[in-house]
Amino acid sequence: MKTWLITGASSGIGWAMTRKLLERGDRVVACGRRATAFEALQRMAADRLRVALFDITDKHALRRALDDAFQAFGRIDTVVSNAGYGLFGAAEEASDAQIERQIATNLSASIQLVRAALPHLRAQGGGRIVQVSSEGGQVAYPNFSLYHATKWGIEGFLDAVAQEVAPFGIDVVIAEPGPTETGFGQGLDHATPLPVYDATPAGEMRRALSGGTFEVKGDVERTVEAIIQVADSARPRRRIALGSTAFEHIHQALTARLDDLMAQRALTLTADKP
Repeated sequence: MKTWLITGASSGIGWAMTRKLLERGDRVVACGRRATAFEALQRMAADRLRVALFDITDKHALRRALDDAFQAFGRIDTVVSNAGYGLFGAAEEASDAQIERQIATNLSASIQLVRAALPHLRAQGGGRIVQVSSEGGQVAYPNFSLYHATKWGIEGFLDAVAQEVAPFGIDVVIAEPGPTETGFGQGLDHATPLPVYDATPAGEMRRALSGGTFEVKGDVERTVEAIIQVADSARPRRRIALGSTAFEHIHQALTARLDDLMAQRALTLTADKP
């Protein structure tokens, strides 16, 4: 039996993961903001489920919740950073408040979660951190610029952290699902549109999303099963793309970037000291 802590556990990937882990007999600390979201899960396994209610952007509440969780269960094998917020709109359409909320939820809170967990993971001799990112941590869509800023940011942060904590037996996994039926699209915060963007890629993306033509291939149950499988493995991969859309888009993006890098090699090397 393993013990997991999962943020953003009141819906989507977090809720499905919590349910699957409880069904197989594991223990879970489920973090969220709505107690009602966990009522069915508590009826399923009250003795193996601990619910922590707090706002993920409140770093003091987050640290208290982590301290209490490790004290209550003694050991937490895997910390899953899943809480997130999506802001939809061209960069200049978003308000300052929306931008601040995007960064506070997806980037700053994820950083603080990792920082709060590390002393406990070190003290127990190791563990695992799973960051639920997105294909949007390596590729970019118009109208998601601020969302991408947070996903690219947290992936860079965790690439460095993984090197820092490997000597302590702590592994880092970055999960990158493609568009998945989790309710994320319905929960997007929309910036106020500017007509000047109607005939641009941003306008095209807005129409695709509102018209239902933006294709969503990902299955939440299968996505969760894949994340758990990787998190359980003895030597997990650092990154795991989830779904055909994620695989194709990330492959295209990385190939294009590598081609561009190789094409500029001669110029690049002139920047070294003679």
